[in-house]
Amino acid sequence: MVPTRLTDTQRDAALAELPEWRLRGDGLAIERKLAFADFAEAFGFMARLAIHAEKVDHHPEWRNVYNRVEITLTTHDAGGLSLRDVAMARAIDAML
Repeated sequence: MVPTRLTDTQRDAALAELPEWRLRGDGLAIERKLAFADFAEAFGFMARLAIHAEKVDHHPEWRNVYNRVEITLTTHDAGGLSLRDVAMARAIDAML
């Protein structure tokens, strides 16, 4: 089953529940920037998230430099944000 892209109203309601996440300029993804104590802590977080992402078959776009991790969530099959991204954002928030 192909995920469905959220409507603007659904997207805005989801973002209201995810205060640490920001809507990307094109409105098709959400982003969050994280800072950790050091590289090992950042990498450990990424490893835990990678295991979860594999289990749910939904993989974030991310970038890591030393103690920083930048995450972008979008569902390519839906052409933008879907409930899968909202669920992943909640899972990420719970891991922190």
